Amino acid sequence: MYAQMIKSEASREDPEKLAAFQARIDAGDKIEPKDWMPLGYRKTLIRQIGQHAHSEIVGQLPEGNWITRAPTLERKAILLAKVQDEAGHGLYLYCAAETLGVTRDELTEMLLDGRMKYSSIFNYPTLTWADMGAVGWLVDGAAIMNQVPLQRTSFGPYSRAMIRICKEESFHQRQGYDIMMKMAAGTPAQKKMAQDALNRFWYPSLMMFGPSDKESVHSEQSMAWKIKMNTNDELRQKFVDQTVPQAHYLGLTVPDEHLKLDEETGHYAFSQPDWSEFFDVLKGNGPCNRERLAARNKAWDDGKWVRDGLLAHADKKAARKVAAE
Repeated sequence: MYAQMIKSEASREDPEKLAAFQARIDAGDKIEPKDWMPLGYRKTLIRQIGQHAHSEIVGQLPEGNWITRAPTLERKAILLAKVQDEAGHGLYLYCAAETLGVTRDELTEMLLDGRMKYSSIFNYPTLTWADMGAVGWLVDGAAIMNQVPLQRTSFGPYSRAMIRICKEESFHQRQGYDIMMKMAAGTPAQKKMAQDALNRFWYPSLMMFGPSDKESVHSEQSMAWKIKMNTNDELRQKFVDQTVPQAHYLGLTVPDEHLKLDEETGHYAFSQPDWSEFFDVLKGNGPCNRERLAARNKAWDDGKWVRDGLLAHADKKAARKVAAE
């Protein structure tokens, strides 16, 4: 269905329609599913929303790993609620993507066969309970920095989905920071564990904003269409400026010897991540890439009987309706 839609859409690229469409974008209008849109706009949204949805679902895996090992019943309940939220975020986003003519099954198949990615951060392992704090504080903090502007994105269903997602992500960040506060104020061993989690997740968190603006392939057009509202480097700088004082408050050290506050600009100068590592992880060579995709493939295969049963029921219901008519 998706391939057929794209093929028919490609024949409708009209200069006057393109100009009128851009005028709507420039005026701040929301584009709705039944509105005419350029093929590139539709494809960009499917890629971005699909990858966002996959990231929410795959993001459950490193945290789900710690549900049974949470240190208290309260922590277990909080983590369960957080993981449940991530599943809901994925569903909101799959629904938004489906309004563009692609099915949820097609999106999942693109993930499983490597045609679609998810956030590189989820290919790193969560080794200790402090990592649950680092994920909430840093990873969800970076996600919020990315996602708050998307509440103003030009595609209506995506924009509206982000409103609830951002509210819930703010809770996720606070619970992560609360874990880090407890660990950093605990025993020397606990503080060391918190510092180790910060050391391991700092640069992967900076990578979450994508490559530098000079290397970004999609940013310029996405900005023109207001699919993205800020550049990768703008958001990365904002994240560093916000997060470094939080680390100082915890009594932890950001693992960057070149980190320095510029008194004139009010911004921190900081070291860039190892972008060769970033691209290597995207290619499937991260610490947990194979593990994550294996888990998603298993879930897809294990759920086949449910999908088959639902389809059989729908076919039977449709057949009864035809017979009654």
